[in-house]
Amino acid sequence: MPLPNEDQISNVVKYLRQAKDVLVITGAGCSADSGLPTYRGSGGIYDNKLTEDGMPIESALSGSMFQSRPEITWKYLAEIERGARGAHPNSAHITLALMEQRFNRFWILTQNVDGFHTAAGSKNVIEIHGNMYRLTCTRCDYQKTYQDYSSIKIPPQCPRCQSMLRPNIVLFEESLPEKQINMLYRETQTPFDLVLSIGTSSYFPYISEPIWTAKQAQIPTVEINPSETAVSHLVDTKIEQGAADSLTKIWNQYQSQN
Repeated sequence: MPLPNEDQISNVVKYLRQAKDVLVITGAGCSADSGLPTYRGSGGIYDNKLTEDGMPIESALSGSMFQSRPEITWKYLAEIERGARGAHPNSAHITLALMEQRFNRFWILTQNVDGFHTAAGSKNVIEIHGNMYRLTCTRCDYQKTYQDYSSIKIPPQCPRCQSMLRPNIVLFEESLPEKQINMLYRETQTPFDLVLSIGTSSYFPYISEPIWTAKQAQIPTVEINPSETAVSHLVDTKIEQGAADSLTKIWNQYQSQN
């Protein structure tokens, strides 16, 4: 896959040099270079496919399925976790953590539940869909963070009350967590100078909305994604390349000019 062209990189560097407040929106594509699969879009493992149980992944990972047949939901949660086991933050996560240190206000809004942004050192992260390694009991107040799922029986039971455990993530059909929504609302009340969308199909309205809002306010917008997405036609600069290569090249050029 070719590297981003120099004009695109220079455009993004120019935006960064002019910005004080930056919002970055990330999806599965940001973790692809860590070896984690994407789920929609080009090459996604569930792109236009059914699971082996004959249902869309959205049905298997839905709140109603967890209520009626939690073993199905846990089956695919465990499958996703196995695919991520042993993976680490890549240069995209590390670059974003370095960027945070150079700007007045720098926030990451991520759909990813792998925790890689915080593991790479980013402090200002809104995990809008939660974190798959924090498990909570569905009945009592038991909660624990696990390195992976290898040490637990699937589906797992609470060691206190023997009720079902679940990861602290938002399943399909469920509401977004109030804490994260309030954090996002608080930060977006003050406009950002630049909005970057990285590795997300922008399928959900709360993910695409910052791009729409920035576009209307004539604030620069950037998308880094090898696929066409719901916001590709809106952004000022589109880089059709993976996150790690693109961000590394952008950051190297930005640093060389500072």
